[in-house]
Amino acid sequence: MSDSTVFKPLGRRLRLAVIGGGPGSFIGAMHRQAARLDDRYELVAAALSSDPERARLGGQEIGVSLERSYPSGQALIDAEAQRADGAEVVAIMTPNDSHYAFAMQALERGMDVICDKPMTNTLEEAQALHAKAQATGQVFCLIHNYTGYPMVRQAKAMVMAGQLGEIRLVQVEYVQGNRAKAGPSKSAWKDDPARGGPSLVLGAIGTHAHNLLCFMTDLDVAEVAAEIGSIVPDRVTHDYAGALLRMSNGARGSFWITQAATGVENSLRIRISGELGTLEWTQEHPQVLQFKPLDAPAQVRTPNGPGTLPLSARASRIVAGHPEGFHEAFANLYSNAADAIIARRTGQVADPLSLYFPNSHDGLQSLRFVAATVVSSANQGAWTAL
Repeated sequence: MSDSTVFKPLGRRLRLAVIGGGPGSFIGAMHRQAARLDDRYELVAAALSSDPERARLGGQEIGVSLERSYPSGQALIDAEAQRADGAEVVAIMTPNDSHYAFAMQALERGMDVICDKPMTNTLEEAQALHAKAQATGQVFCLIHNYTGYPMVRQAKAMVMAGQLGEIRLVQVEYVQGNRAKAGPSKSAWKDDPARGGPSLVLGAIGTHAHNLLCFMTDLDVAEVAAEIGSIVPDRVTHDYAGALLRMSNGARGSFWITQAATGVENSLRIRISGELGTLEWTQEHPQVLQFKPLDAPAQVRTPNGPGTLPLSARASRIVAGHPEGFHEAFANLYSNAADAIIARRTGQVADPLSLYFPNSHDGLQSLRFVAATVVSSANQGAWTAL
């Protein structure tokens, strides 16, 4: 942004409504806390549950007036669109099968959208929703929160600056153990393939791994050769997926995810190797980015430490040597989306560094990846183009 173009704040908080994420929901609390961390949003309306009474009580518990604690997401969108002081932004954190309907309704009523991943359950829905977001020009922020970490953004900036040269090899894995035990999930919808999508594990964590890989490398996945299935006996939903990758520039890669690795907590790891060096990052130690340049000693990059690039610096709130983590990464996407929403609504140009948040195009790419992976696995791991 040039010195002559100074981005002017709105002078108030954006009016935010939330759909889903009721009492006891981890992800619901994360969204609400992220929205308030930088004081960019005011929560004015909520539909926290598909059960009308739980929705009403839940809204009151988080400080929403009874009048604006709605019994359903549809009721919220319809009512808020009619108010002069209605919600300008809708955040959606419902089960996967309802993301499409609520997001489409919100866009049709002129609201900007912040949506939990995966964007939709099917590729057809993703194509339609991306087309709607493009046609309206409204902001669509998809919450792949790992892209908000300062060191993930440092890695992206280093790749874009050519510090790795041409990317040749990529490896990404996301390993959890929260579904290692047999038996029903805490959330019943996760055991229903009709609600969880064509592959639950790909929707739940595979889209995160795919998006992180594409975000950091600035590349797309072109082809996959995959196997997906269930490790835990008698489970009808997928808890494992592995694939070989061919990237859009010809780089080769590997992809491995599971939620059935006993004892593992949240091990998201990525390695990117180019002609000039390798970057390595793991979510359980997010403050550290390993850079291993060609013919030189390995280097460690940390937030606001030596070598920090502007995209990373903008994502860090505190001084070098102090830890930041999951909440802050989540909040970076909310704050970035706020800049884009304010710019759209006031006719301004947002700081380009604020526009590195996943959007409907990224959601569409992830659903293309899911669809190709499912097809490849059904064809005995045959190479399948996205």
